[in-house]
Amino acid sequence: MSTLYIALGANLGRPQAQLMAALDLITAHLTLQACSPLYLSPPKYNTQQPPFTNAVCAVSTSLPPLPCLHLLQRLEDHLGRQRDSNDRNGPRCIDLDLLLYGQQCLATPELTLPHPRMLERRFVLQPLADIAPQLHHPIANTTITQLRDACPDPDTLTLLAPAGWYPATLPG
Repeated sequence: MSTLYIALGANLGRPQAQLMAALDLITAHLTLQACSPLYLSPPKYNTQQPPFTNAVCAVSTSLPPLPCLHLLQRLEDHLGRQRDSNDRNGPRCIDLDLLLYGQQCLATPELTLPHPRMLERRFVLQPLADIAPQLHHPIANTTITQLRDACPDPDTLTLLAPAGWYPATLPG
């Protein structure tokens, strides 16, 4: 079994409910080990859109990396994700990114591991540090906490829900 880390994000519709629905689907296929607190973050790259709700989860699986990516893409499609090749940083109802798969490094046309932009994203590093602070990044060869502390991203995150929000039920 391998541990993989998945970043979850949404900024359209009811983002917290959509992240919860994504986790329900993920846990139907993979074994949940941990889920981070929930954060609100300003949009990156394309700033003319609503803020994002973000979290990171750790799961275990015996699936290899590429089938895991394909599974996440199918789950996104099931949840209504519309891919816009002209605006890959645009608003979305759900985004599931495979960040790390154990200590594997991989570079294919479909998948790069570790995720190539995770080190520049506070909205990834903070929730990842919440659940795996001593995890070593296989290329940077330092802990996730150290990477979070050195992150050049100036964005401030707002805590929306502490750890334990999933699998709790949503109010109203």
